[in-house]
Amino acid sequence: MAIEELSEQEIVRRGSLQALRDHGINPYPAALFPVDAYSAEIKRSFSDELEPPREVVVAGRIMSRRIMGKAAFMELQDNEGRIQVYVSRDDLCPGEDKDMYNVVFKKLLDIGDIIGIEGFVFRTKTGEISIHARKLTVLAKSLRPLPIVKMKDGKAYDAFTDPELRYRRRYVDLVVNAGVREIFVKRTRMFQSMRDFFNAHGYLEVDTPVLQSIPGGAAARPFVTHHNSLDIDLYLRIANELYLKRLIVGGFDGVYEFSRNFRNEGMDRTHNPEFTCMEIYVAYKDYNWMMDCTERMLEKIALDVNGTTEVQYGDHTISFKAPFPRVTMRQAILDHTGFDIEGKSEEELRAAARGMGIEIDPAMGKGKIIDEMFGEKCEASYIQPTFITDYPIEMSPLTKRHRDNPELTERFELMVGGKELANAYSELNDPIDQYERFVEQMRLADKGDDEAMIIDHDFIRALEYGMPPTSGMGIGMDRLAMLLTGQTTIQEVLLFPQMRPQVKAKKAEESEENANGEPENN
Repeated sequence: MAIEELSEQEIVRRGSLQALRDHGINPYPAALFPVDAYSAEIKRSFSDELEPPREVVVAGRIMSRRIMGKAAFMELQDNEGRIQVYVSRDDLCPGEDKDMYNVVFKKLLDIGDIIGIEGFVFRTKTGEISIHARKLTVLAKSLRPLPIVKMKDGKAYDAFTDPELRYRRRYVDLVVNAGVREIFVKRTRMFQSMRDFFNAHGYLEVDTPVLQSIPGGAAARPFVTHHNSLDIDLYLRIANELYLKRLIVGGFDGVYEFSRNFRNEGMDRTHNPEFTCMEIYVAYKDYNWMMDCTERMLEKIALDVNGTTEVQYGDHTISFKAPFPRVTMRQAILDHTGFDIEGKSEEELRAAARGMGIEIDPAMGKGKIIDEMFGEKCEASYIQPTFITDYPIEMSPLTKRHRDNPELTERFELMVGGKELANAYSELNDPIDQYERFVEQMRLADKGDDEAMIIDHDFIRALEYGMPPTSGMGIGMDRLAMLLTGQTTIQEVLLFPQMRPQVKAKKAEESEENANGEPENN
């Protein structure tokens, strides 16, 4: 691999690195550094009356620096925020050893370097709570300059705002862009709040296989890999549903899993091929109970993460205050298109969809056509949390038939912000019915539907041993994080979203330019 050509600043920093070593200072020490305080906590707990002043040990990254004769001010950024550090030559070098003087005052330290400070807390004459350094330790030398925003004549320079660069170099994004870290702190709180909710009800968190011999539990195109030792092809899971149901068969009354799933499909602002889903299955419950549970859980999570049930999402204020409205799939399509899907044949549905301007593939059966109708004409209208219920049986091969109408299923999807957030069923536990539904899926596969489900014979066998009445629900954790943090693109809530390799990205850009008749970059 070719070594990148170094910039002038990078050459200077490497010179500073060698100078540190020449002064006998290890720029990457292995020793433990005993941090005992953080910036935000220091500021919260400061008191002018405290005598003697509080002694602290902090560590962080230099984000700014001002040298004024024998004194210097630095802004240090740690896990909680930023705090000012005051350094004087006489404090750092009280004796004959002037090495640390050279480090600080001859600019061997750069913005981005990680240092440790031992000193005491005080308030400057301008009123800023700061740390008076008695000792400074170099912990890691930064060899690349950070893109710190600089203002000149009212214009900002070096801002790190390009989305592609931010996602590729998330480590830089987290350092220099205020607010990005808080998104991921809130994401972690969201997971913890949900976990606490389930644990309080006695449900068991479990792990199920990521590598599966049959990609079951959802209608999606899988990624395929090969197991060398067993010499078999396996699939990265598209869902963990069928394994969790096996555990209900095995006698657990409630199980849940935060599942990393993989679907070999398109990417856009709300889809990523690798995503996190939470699925829960509870015995002796139905989808009505699950709706009640879901709205209570989301209300709690919103409060735990943001302290309020209301969130700002784009131009909309969304309220997670329970209860949420409930609208049947039939009524939703009727409300937004004027067309009643009940009792219609596949050809009638196909003709109606075309009349609505919806593109219909010949491989689509009734379920896919109805799904396209709802997705194209209805979904975006449901901004506030709304349960869409009672889906036609063709759309739901793993769902129990509706107790009052055998043409429907006991299923709901929760719509929020114009997108699906959760999907839930009264689970199908009749093994004969389940097998027939799988056979129908295989018929759709023969017609060309590459997302149709494969028959999982072992799952049928499990059902034949008997599964109690069960309700299950899956919720997209990345989309929930988007809603709770007010982000309108999924990449903003993924620490490391999937990206095209940079070489391929550059070639794609050049190809696009050539296709547009523009000169090729040399």
